[in-house]
Amino acid sequence: MTFDYDLFVIGAGSGGVRASRIAAGFGAKVAVAEEFRVGGTCVIRGCVPKKLLVYASHFSEDFETAKGFGWTVGETSFDWAELIARKDAEIDRLNGLYIQTLTNAGVEIIDGRAVVTGPNEVSVGGRRITAKTILVAVGGWPQMPHVPGIEHAITSNEALHLEKQPKRIVIVGGGYIAVEFAGIFNGMGSDVIQLYRGEQIMRGFDDDLRHRLADEMVKKGIDLRTGLNVARIEKAADGVRLTLTDDSILEADAVMYATGRVPNTKGLGLEDAGVALDENGAVIVDGYGKTSVDSIYAVGDVTDRIQLTPVAIKEGHAFALTVFGGTPTSPEHDAVPSAVFSQPPIGTVGLSESDARAKYDAIEVFESDFRPMKHTLGGATERAYTKLIVDKASDKVVGAHMIGLDAAEIIQGIGIAVRAGLTKAQFDATVAVHPSSAEEFVLMRTPRAD
Repeated sequence: MTFDYDLFVIGAGSGGVRASRIAAGFGAKVAVAEEFRVGGTCVIRGCVPKKLLVYASHFSEDFETAKGFGWTVGETSFDWAELIARKDAEIDRLNGLYIQTLTNAGVEIIDGRAVVTGPNEVSVGGRRITAKTILVAVGGWPQMPHVPGIEHAITSNEALHLEKQPKRIVIVGGGYIAVEFAGIFNGMGSDVIQLYRGEQIMRGFDDDLRHRLADEMVKKGIDLRTGLNVARIEKAADGVRLTLTDDSILEADAVMYATGRVPNTKGLGLEDAGVALDENGAVIVDGYGKTSVDSIYAVGDVTDRIQLTPVAIKEGHAFALTVFGGTPTSPEHDAVPSAVFSQPPIGTVGLSESDARAKYDAIEVFESDFRPMKHTLGGATERAYTKLIVDKASDKVVGAHMIGLDAAEIIQGIGIAVRAGLTKAQFDATVAVHPSSAEEFVLMRTPRAD
């Protein structure tokens, strides 16, 4: 049978773009359909614009820190509209680069929403297209709970495009998106209340990091309330009025929900084509990204394995190698380093302490709690914390965690060591870079007493 394309990709995000480019490099005829903008969640409405806002929000603290180093900072002001305009210009630039990358690779870009209509067929705007292989890379979408008045709430998508900065904002959720935006708005001078229905924020992360982040956020002025949720949202003349589960009332200019993301498979036609989905709508795949239909694959957040852009890129590349490069490749999902751009930031790789205790017969925990050098003159009370988790039997470092200045930058190098299975003795034998926060990872000698 003759097909229109060797590969048809649905979704031009990080995973889809990588898969398209690599497959085309192997000589495949490739098309990718995108209903919004090339670049996907990360580039257009996720990690990239969010990180730009994180940078912007740090300056209020930096101005204060500068005084301790002899700088006299004059009158300052912040213009939200100017920041958003400059952020939008940068996203436009990156969108153009992604389009150029695909075009230069010989990939055809089709504007529009693609729907799977068969094992080797999709429909885009009424146009029937056939392909030998279909790759689903549509990512995820913010999940909104069934709360009366939820239509008056925003998500991180809309938060990146607000015309005016909310002077009072309530953020609902306890994950990384919630804490990142709480830090962003707080740093820009908004009054921030964060609500989380659980006992402590950042579920799934190491407990020491969770508690320390919560403490630092409160010290910075964020009103963090756990064990509490929104029962009802009402539109008010100057914003929103929230009734909480303890019957208390909050009024704010905006309420933002960051209560998780779900695979963006609704209305995609996958089930009708025979593709198996789990109870959350995620595409079920094997170790090579193949679905229950031999000609259909999936990568990235739509599979709900690890929702990280670099993981989606790895999966997209592995897919192309497997299907078009003649090199079956299964992407690794162990010891994946990640960062949370909270304030202070978190860097983590490997197992949390609780997970390590469940997996190994005996572990040792090494930790260091210190005040970063920048703060000694700058005057901030913010502390940093590093932690290594070691399997006692093999001496391998199975988890490394940090909260504090530069944690995101530092954890990348530590991630290589943990991924390589290095031992605590090898960490100890490494010469420290002094003076730095990173050196703490090779200076911790005495295990914590259990």
